[in-house]
Amino acid sequence: MTGSPQVARAATCAVFILNGFVLGTWIVNIPAVEHRVGVGHAVFGWLLLVLGVGSFTGMQVAGPLADRLGARVVVPVSAALCSAALVLPGLAVNAWTLGVALLTLGFANGCLNVSMNTHAVQVERAYNRPVMSGFHAGFSIGGVLAALVAARAIGWGWPTVATFTGTAVVGLLVAALCVPALLGRENREGTPLVSGGVRERTPRRIWALAALAMILMLCEGVAYDWSALGLRDVLDASASSAAWAYGAFSVAMTIGRLLTDRVTARFGPVAVVRFGASSAAAGLAVVVVSPSIAAAVTGWAIFGVGLSGCVPQLFSAAGHADPRAAGANVARVVGLGYLGMLAGPAVIGPLTRLAPLNVTFLLPVALCVIAACAAPLLRPRQT
Repeated sequence: MTGSPQVARAATCAVFILNGFVLGTWIVNIPAVEHRVGVGHAVFGWLLLVLGVGSFTGMQVAGPLADRLGARVVVPVSAALCSAALVLPGLAVNAWTLGVALLTLGFANGCLNVSMNTHAVQVERAYNRPVMSGFHAGFSIGGVLAALVAARAIGWGWPTVATFTGTAVVGLLVAALCVPALLGRENREGTPLVSGGVRERTPRRIWALAALAMILMLCEGVAYDWSALGLRDVLDASASSAAWAYGAFSVAMTIGRLLTDRVTARFGPVAVVRFGASSAAAGLAVVVVSPSIAAAVTGWAIFGVGLSGCVPQLFSAAGHADPRAAGANVARVVGLGYLGMLAGPAVIGPLTRLAPLNVTFLLPVALCVIAACAAPLLRPRQT
């Protein structure tokens, strides 16, 4: 027995919210974990890289598994594993145990990321209209909820491990409840569920979509790590004022994702990526030349709205390219996109030795322009 498309859509959205909630809970409690374990910023930076390696590995494992076993199996298992793994960093006592904990958490998060996006493509196919961006809005909402809940828990003086355990219990409950609501494996007439014989090579179009995802998510990573610092270093804003840059970006991205599905249904994914990436380039250009804090915050908001609908279109296009290999194709695009997000801070940092921080933002501006020009890659191929 499998759920209807409407019930499956609600369950998938719940999983996206859960993923954002789990990761948000971890992010908010990073300072407490770092202090508890007693490692410096340099060591902790390397440990976060371990988290990234685990995520990328989990993505490549979960994609083929979702194709073979069905996302209905892989999604709840990954959600349960990701929720349970959150407890591990709270139990770590030194750098080595924290490294193992983050490797496990990253692997589980990677599995969940790819499998839930693969199932989202399946739900979108059942609806026969765009719904992917709404799921990604759910992820953003989960992050906001995590910030509110974790901040309240910190205010009450809860131990970090208690917060992580409570989040894990909620996650395990959501994973169990979503099982009967998810869609079963697709079996279209004349299309085998699992291709046999020699494994087919990943199409070049999938790699092109993955490269585009890497470009756009690198730009997104720049906003996460450098938006507030940009206001402080360039415009001499206070810490509270600088926080508005990231806040404006995040809120604008969430709102944009809630609206993008309707826009995509009307104008198509090519127009969404072309106009969105162009708008993002314009918004970040405003940040580069901004003479005031208000103008810079406005620029970051435009940047967030522009980027909001782009990446979901890439995931959707990869999943729809071949129903037999939807999981593997999504894994390629999500995986390279994730590497781009990790690379964003690493690319901008060294450039600040050559130019002011706001001038280094011209690199993501150029990348957004390239993405806008490459938007026709999302045009569905005729079969």
